[in-house]
Amino acid sequence: MRSHATAQLIGDRSHQCDATATAAGPDGVRAYVLLDGIGSTGEIRDWARAAARRLARSAAYHGDAETGLRAQYERYAADPDRQGPWGFGPKACAVVAVASPRWLTVAWCGDVRAYLLVGGAVLRLTQDHNLRRVYPANSVHGGGNRNIVTSCLGSADTDQDIKDHSGHAAIESIVRRTEDSRLLLASDGAYEPLEDSCRNLADYLVGSPSAAARGFTRAALDHAGTHADNATVLVADLA
Repeated sequence: MRSHATAQLIGDRSHQCDATATAAGPDGVRAYVLLDGIGSTGEIRDWARAAARRLARSAAYHGDAETGLRAQYERYAADPDRQGPWGFGPKACAVVAVASPRWLTVAWCGDVRAYLLVGGAVLRLTQDHNLRRVYPANSVHGGGNRNIVTSCLGSADTDQDIKDHSGHAAIESIVRRTEDSRLLLASDGAYEPLEDSCRNLADYLVGSPSAAARGFTRAALDHAGTHADNATVLVADLA
C-alpha cells in the first residue's frame, strides 16, 4: 500500500495559497497534486484548493499526469473572462504525479517541483517555468527573475504562445518506470530556502512520510531569511 503525507506552513504571507490533493483511479492508479497559488488572497486560496482537487480527480481518471493536467489547463483557458489582454482570474503553478503499478508520469506548469528519492539520492524530475530558465545565470549576470513564472494553471496562453516567448511548452511532462522510491512534490517556498542554503534535500526526507513532510517545511522556514513564503510539500512512498 502506498502511503503519503502533506505539510504546510504559512510563512510571512497573509494567506496559505498552496494546496495539495490526491485521488485514486482504476487499476491501482493514484494521483498526487500540489498547487502554488499566485498571490495571497482568500479568493486565490479557495480557488487553489478547489483546483487541486479537480486536477487530482482528472489525472486519476485519465491515469496520466499530462493528460489530466492538460484537460484542466484547457478548461480554465476556455473561460471567456481569461481571454484577451485583460483576462483575469486566479492562477497557480501546478505539478501532478500519477503512479501506477508500472509507470510514474509527472506533468507541470510553473515552478513547483517533483523529486524522487532513490537509493539515498534526490533526483529532480521537473524544470522550472520561470525567467531564470529563460535567461540562465552566466558570468555577466545572475540570470532572470526566478519569481516570475512563464506558465501556470489558469493562463489562457497556448503551447505555441509560451514557446514563442519562453522557449518551452505550457505543460511539460516525463515518464518513468515505477520503482521503490519516495516522491516529493514541493512549492518554491519549500525547496528554495534549502537549496539556496546548499542543503541536501535527502537529509529532510527520512522517517515516515508525515515526519519527513513536517521536517521539510519546518527546515524551509528556518532557512528562509526575513521573508518566508508559503511552504508546502507532499511526500509519498511508491512501491
